[in-house]
Amino acid sequence: MSRISPLPYNEATPDVQAAFDAHVADHPGSRITNMKATLGRSLLAFQVYMQWYPLYEQVKGIVGDRLAYLYAHSISEGSDCPVCTTFFRRIIIDNGERPEEIQLTDHEQDVINFGSAIAQNKGEVSDELYAPISECYTDAQIVVLVAFAGQMVATNIFNNTLNVDVDEYLYPYLPLTQTHP
Repeated sequence: MSRISPLPYNEATPDVQAAFDAHVADHPGSRITNMKATLGRSLLAFQVYMQWYPLYEQVKGIVGDRLAYLYAHSISEGSDCPVCTTFFRRIIIDNGERPEEIQLTDHEQDVINFGSAIAQNKGEVSDELYAPISECYTDAQIVVLVAFAGQMVATNIFNNTLNVDVDEYLYPYLPLTQTHP
């Protein structure tokens, strides 16, 4: 059970309602989820966390769509965040793959391991995990990848700390060993 309930749209201030509306309009296919509605209790917090979207677009530009969502999934899974892990499981499944049976190239595995290590080890990444990343990406690209991982971890922390409920639309994507509330 969530520690802070999501802010119902009709109870939000006009500024927050406008931010919700702009977010949905600016990001086709997005919605005001339990996490976003909870963030809506602070307009600034909502605005800061929604910067995840342009950062994610940059990550996709660097590694491609598939590896971007697999990277985000690995960070969320590394943070043990049910909300975000399930969100990215949905993307993986909707793109025709089974999360438990993903086939990865060596390079993709390196990126996944890098993201997971950032989350699991509070940013401490061994030289062994960093080396293949530094060989494939420019300094500017690595900054984006690490900044995105930090934003993803911040999102995971927000959801985990407040026990934000997994949205009902994600229930079909929960791992088989996990049931919805």
